[in-house]
Amino acid sequence: MNPMISSLPLAEGSTHAHTGAWVAAVLRSRIAEGALLPGAKLSELALAQAMGVSRNTLREAFAVLDHELVLTRIPNRGVYVSSPGPEGVREIYSVRRMIEPAAVLWAPNLDVEALSAVIGDARAALAEGDIAKMADANQCFHEELVRATGSRHLQELMTKVLAQMRLVFHAMGDAPDFHSHYVELNAGLVELLVAGKREEASAQLRGYLDRAEAELLAHLEVGEEE
Repeated sequence: MNPMISSLPLAEGSTHAHTGAWVAAVLRSRIAEGALLPGAKLSELALAQAMGVSRNTLREAFAVLDHELVLTRIPNRGVYVSSPGPEGVREIYSVRRMIEPAAVLWAPNLDVEALSAVIGDARAALAEGDIAKMADANQCFHEELVRATGSRHLQELMTKVLAQMRLVFHAMGDAPDFHSHYVELNAGLVELLVAGKREEASAQLRGYLDRAEAELLAHLEVGEEE
């Protein structure tokens, strides 16, 4: 059995754990963590057995994640982890531009110590040349920004967006500089926040997101040409 599948949590008898929403949350989390790669086919039977849920419940979860564009259901072929294309990237960054700069500007619970700790992890990963850990730290950094809003709904939305972002990041696996230069850009945002310069930090983040989107789109377009 696939190690990722065998490591999935069991429902363990709780009522809410047997719902499609719970299964969707677990799979979404695994995708956000990078445990499920773009293009991977998901075995309905293996997943249902590993998680201790019915196949109908699993299908409910697949439907939710298909709607979120995290999974792709192909008739007569199966369910696959999505591989976002240019339109998917544009949609992701459209959402991020609406949420993250606003969080930097107005979130009441910004924790600069937590953000600084993430920067420390990112710099350590950069020193090791560990692209996966740099991507993890970047995800944590942006998740922390949205957590500072105190809004459960925004945090849930960001979790979905970050799951899609993880899939996009895999397309940049052969471009390590994409991840490395954002380590210090994130550090620069923290410095502005420590100095109380929220408006400047918000504007800088918006420009940063524009740049990241442009880089990803350019990389995807080159890949399509090849």
